[in-house]
Formats: sequence, C-alpha cells, structure tokens
Amino acid sequence: MGGRHSHTLLTQRKTQEKKPPNFKKQIMTSSALPTDYQRLDAWIDAHFDEEVSFLQALVRVPTDTPSGNNAPHAERTAELLREFGFEAERHPVPAAEVRAYGMESITNLIVRRRFGADAGADAGAGRTVALNAHGDVVPPGEGWTRDPYAAEVEDGVLYGRAAAVSKSDFATFTFAVRALEALGAAAPLRGAVELHFTYDEEFGGELGPGWLLRQGLTKPDLLIAAGFSYEVVTAHNGCLQMEVTVRGSQAHAAVPDTGVDALQGAVAVLNALYALNAGYRRVRSGVEGITHPYLNVGRIEGGTNTNVVPGKVAFKLDRRMIPEEDPAEVEAEIRRTISDAAAAASAASVPGIAVDVRRLLLANSMRPLPGNKPLVEAIQTHGEEVFGRPIPAMGTPLYTDVRLYAEAGVPGVVYGAGPRTVLESHAKRADERLRLEDLRGATKVIARSLRDLLAAE
Repeated sequence: MGGRHSHTLLTQRKTQEKKPPNFKKQIMTSSALPTDYQRLDAWIDAHFDEEVSFLQALVRVPTDTPSGNNAPHAERTAELLREFGFEAERHPVPAAEVRAYGMESITNLIVRRRFGADAGADAGAGRTVALNAHGDVVPPGEGWTRDPYAAEVEDGVLYGRAAAVSKSDFATFTFAVRALEALGAAAPLRGAVELHFTYDEEFGGELGPGWLLRQGLTKPDLLIAAGFSYEVVTAHNGCLQMEVTVRGSQAHAAVPDTGVDALQGAVAVLNALYALNAGYRRVRSGVEGITHPYLNVGRIEGGTNTNVVPGKVAFKLDRRMIPEEDPAEVEAEIRRTISDAAAAASAASVPGIAVDVRRLLLANSMRPLPGNKPLVEAIQTHGEEVFGRPIPAMGTPLYTDVRLYAEAGVPGVVYGAGPRTVLESHAKRADERLRLEDLRGATKVIARSLRDLLAAE
C-alpha cells in the first residue's frame, strides 16, 4: 500500500476517464434511447414537488449520531416508501452489537426492484445495481439561522441537517428508480436495482453496509453511493481514529506536587502529534482531488474542577490517510509518537504519567476497481448532458461507505445530489443546504445511468 500504487492509481483514473470514441454517439443515436431519456426527465420534472416533500419528511426526523438512535428514521422511511409501492426489508442490527459500538439503535433498509422479463422473479443475467445512502448524521451544533429539522425552502434552497449529506440521496435514488419503472414494459431492461438505506456512516459503516454485506443480505454487481452532482468519485482517503487517555494523579491545586498533572502530559503528547502535520504537508498523493495526509484532534475532555490537578485527560484524534499509505505503518507511527512523547514528558516534567491508546476506527482508503468503468462512463455522459459541463472522475479527501463494497469485490463510485464542494454544502456545519436544482439534475443523471446499466443486450 506504499508509494508504488501512485502510478497505478493515476493510470486507472485516466483509463476510467477515457470513453470509447463512439460511446456517446452510440448512446445518443439509438432511435429508442433518446425517447427513454426524455421520458425519464419528464417524469422527474412532473414529480419534483413530490420528491422535495419526500426529502423534507426525511430531514424532519432527527438522526443525530451520537447518540445514534436511528431506527425511528428507518421506520419513517419505510412508511414513506410504502406509499410508492416499495416494500422495504427491515434489517435491525442486534441491540448488543449496537450498544457495544456506541450507538442506540440501527435498522438498515433494503428495497429490491427488478426490471424487464425477469421482473417479479429472478434478475437473471442482468446486473444488480445498488444505490446506497446513509441516514445518520452528526448533531447540528451551534450557529444555525434556521431550525435544522424544519427543512425550510427559500430561494430554491432546502436547509436542514442531512439535507445535503445524505438524506438528499434517499430522494435522488428513490425517485430515479420510480422514474425508471415509469418507462414500463416497453423499455428493454433487464436486471435489478437495490436501495440500501443504512444508518452507520458517521461511526464508520461497519454496522451499515458492512453489516448487510457480512450477513449475506446483498451482493450487487455495481454500487453508486451518495455524493455530489459535479464530479464522480472513484477513490478516497482512509481514516484512522484513536482515543488517547493520559493518566496522572489527582490532587488539590494548593499542593500540586502531591499529584501528577495529566493535562501537562496530554499537552506534550498533543504537541508531538500536531508536529507530524508539518511532514504530512510535504507528502502528495497521485490521485486528483486528494492532497496530503493530515491529523486532527477533534475532542478533548478531562479534569474535575479549576482547583484540582487533573488526574485524567482523554482526547480523540482523526488521521486521514491518502490511498498510497499503508494503514498499519500509519498506526504504528502514531502509537510510537504518543509513546515517545509520554516517555519524554515523564522523564522531564510529569513523572508517573501513563498513556492508554485505543483504536476507534480504521477505514481503509478506496482505490478504483476496473469494473467501475460502466458507472463512470454513464454518469459522466449524462452528467454533462444534464448539467452542461464535464463531470470529472477524481478522488476525495473524505472516507465513505463505498470502501466496504469495494472490499467485498463490488465496484463502486460516489455520485448524487449536491454542490461542487463539501464547503458549499455546509455539511457538518450550521445551515447545511441543498440547491433543489442539483437534486433535480442528479435524479435525472442517476435515472438515465440506470437506464444504460440495465439495458438488455
């Protein structure tokens, strides 16, 4: 997983971006296909108010993670889907597993829809394409100018927590499938589409798509996961999250020498960790859209009162890994840095401190699989037609649930409704938002792409 993969990743990405010279011509000159595309677009336009209402209903049911009590949202989603004639299989994760994981409840949903001569039976020789979006989301936090769960629409923009990431793509994917079904028996389709609406992405996905795959509940041929409208993501960073606990000895602040200051020890460890970022900035990934590794400490807690020497301080770190890095080497470096810093602090200023390190998450990076070429070609072709601009294939510094499908041998990409950047979406910030025209356009791109992917030979 070292630097030797850089050239391979670049080669794969360039290969994916190259379409056969006659690919677009073949799609657009068939006498049947333009009519199908027009019918898909027209159906989506005619039902767009309904799609927006569906998304608003989803945003209005909180799924703050933590605490991660997400089963009620799955139930509400299943109720809404039933109104469209979609029966959602409910797959609750055992409560003991969920609690041990740090959440309260998870029910993952699968909707299976078959097309063509095989409809209602086996999907036969046709492909099964899975569409995955996650319903769990971080809490709203502070600074909102609107109710994060009101799903207000103003000037063509819908505001709310998870409006962009990724309840939006519950709507994108559901209405794309509905549009495809509206083509009727005349469309030469064969295969199946599965909606995978899961509720563990913020904690890493292992009890979301990972759980469905491990239980043998699904094995699609291709996967499209929730994303944004102006690029198709074929690679992403990995992520290592760890909890570091520095232990000293609590004492009265009037006699500090009778204790061991865990906060001083934690400061020494934190400074050593942050110093790693200077070296990370000099490392560059060969994947377009991904820059360099980096480390962030996102949560810290400790002490009991201002007049007490803190006996324990704990913090959680997030280390993003570029695709060329070896996760085992990254984790070893982090552990070594912590150990060395703690030992130096103990020897110099805070004798007697102890440090515990616990891994919380190891999410591997995603590299392009050769089998994702049909996905990339379809999305790029229809994305350019719908949005009027090229849709690049590139990497992202985020990590996603797509990696879990890729590790199970399922080629996948990231594409859905949203702006050009995470920053524009306000995801994980106040006033998260979605332009409704991005939702409309992405729904058309997905519906058209499914039309191509399920086309009967």
